[in-house]
Amino acid sequence: MTRRGRDHVVLAVVWFALAAAGLIGTAVFNVQWATDERGLSLGASLFGNPAMGSATVDLLVAATAASIFMVVEGGRLGWGRRAWLLVIGSFVTAIAFTFPLFLGLRELALRRRSAARVEGGDLY
Repeated sequence: MTRRGRDHVVLAVVWFALAAAGLIGTAVFNVQWATDERGLSLGASLFGNPAMGSATVDLLVAATAASIFMVVEGGRLGWGRRAWLLVIGSFVTAIAFTFPLFLGLRELALRRRSAARVEGGDLY
């Protein structure tokens, strides 16, 4: 494996570790919110005070940008509509899981693409 190929794999592992942390970390808080006996509405939970409102807007803008990037870059990689599965999955799990997962899968795809170019004699 070339150094460049190793770099792709190492970075993919980092992205996958972040995806796992995002999935577990958000799941813990989502379960706590869903089982909260106070019955706070989603709106009250997300915009209950200025700090939460700011964090919510921050997350929504970043999630929108990440979703657009996943669809556009997924198309560039030839994934077709499969990138949309990760966007939809963001609503079921969390963008903190699906975006690093996408980035890890992207690194592996870039590694395969780079390896195919080297094997085919096209170094760049």
